[in-house]
Order: sequence, then structure tokens, then C-alpha cells
Amino acid sequence: MSERDFVSLSIAVLTVSDTRSFADDKSGALLADRLVEAGHALANRRIVPDDVDAIREVVTAWCADPAIDVVLTTGGTGFTGRDVTPEALEPLFQKRMDGFSAVFHRISYDKIGVSTIQSRATAGVVDATFVFALPGSPGACRDAWDGILKDQLDYRHRPCNFVEIMPRLDEHLRRGGRSA
Repeated sequence: MSERDFVSLSIAVLTVSDTRSFADDKSGALLADRLVEAGHALANRRIVPDDVDAIREVVTAWCADPAIDVVLTTGGTGFTGRDVTPEALEPLFQKRMDGFSAVFHRISYDKIGVSTIQSRATAGVVDATFVFALPGSPGACRDAWDGILKDQLDYRHRPCNFVEIMPRLDEHLRRGGRSA
């Protein structure tokens, strides 16, 4: 079987934080650096406060943009009162990706033990765009990218990857219906 060619994706990175700026956003910078090192394009990078409407506004706009293939968010997945990223994103998901959270926690458990239960990392599909909500720590972002996303966002990864199914993510829309 012949080797597949790499397919560069357009990936946007959103940091959710009341306190971060680009100067000290280590997690957003790590994700941006990692995706570019892997051969993908950084489509956009923003920081918004821990606010459901602010998060939804950016993610909804990015998912409506046909030039953006993937959205990565970092921050706001914990349990404090200001942590609202899952609440902002999960209602937008047309398809949930429960396996992402399960694998993320498996990888995280190997590094930080039972403390992984303090993360509500989640993922899903919004308007044929993959959306991943990662914790705000650089270590967690590194674990998610290196342990899951790097391979799943690489068309050459076998036995399967997200890139090969991207053209079919909006089949329900082309058929005239919306799946729940």
C-alpha cells in the first residue's frame, strides 16, 4: 500500500481566560506552535473571557467559516464558577465525541493520576468542523496534542483519522436534514 500524502488543515486556537494575554498565554502558544510544527496552518488565534456568549460567538463564527477545519479551545474546563467552556460548546455539538474525553483522561491519568477527574475536556462536531475543548494547562494541551490530536489530524495515520472523514461530516445537511 502506498504512503498517503500529508494534508495540511486550517486550525484555529481559542484561549478562554479572564486573565491571559498573548504575552503570557502558554497553552494557546503551545497549541499554535505544535500545529504549525506538524505542518498545519494557524487559521486564527484569539483570547476571550470565561463567558458563555463570548466563547460561542467566536466558535460559531469559526465553524461557519469554510476555511477553518478544526477549532481548538484551551481553558475553562474545570469546576470553578468561571469555568464554562463545556457549557458554551456542548449545546452547539451536532455530534459528541465521547471517545476524545475518555482517551484524554487515560493519557492524563498516566501523568497526573486521579487529578485528571478535575477536567471536563470535551469534543464534538459543529457545522462539519471538529471542536476540541482542552484544559488550560500547557501540560494538558501537550498531552492532548501529542497523544491524540497530532495523529488524528494527520491523514497518513492508520488505521483511521479525522481527516479522511472530513468530507462526509456534513452529509446530514446535504440530505436536507439536521441530525441531533
